[in-house]
Amino acid sequence: MTPFEKRITARDEDIDELGHVNNAAWVRWIQDMATAHWHAVAPQAHVDAYVWVVTRHEIDYLRAVGPGETVTGRTWVGEAPRGARFDRHVEFVGDDGKSRVRARTTWAILDKSTGRPLRVPPEVAAPFLA
Repeated sequence: MTPFEKRITARDEDIDELGHVNNAAWVRWIQDMATAHWHAVAPQAHVDAYVWVVTRHEIDYLRAVGPGETVTGRTWVGEAPRGARFDRHVEFVGDDGKSRVRARTTWAILDKSTGRPLRVPPEVAAPFLA
């Protein structure tokens, strides 16, 4: 599947005392990418019925991003789900084409009406694996 992409520009509140994007901002951007991808691809009935929660973040910080710098975030689901979970890949690339951050995050699906995890239904996974 073609990765979902979104451009993000570092704002003043994203910058730490070292003058570059703070780790907490990267985590927020990773979550924002996943949520935007879900809303862009999933049918409304799935968005209404299910919610995703993070169970794990694995992040490699490769290059700093400074104030006002823009990166392209790319995210995709590479493997079929395992029970209630599947892994999402995220990469942020600068305008020079060099990776700034790479992440692999694990998400679990919950039934909104019960708040309980469930196996990822095949019809929910299918649009992300095509």
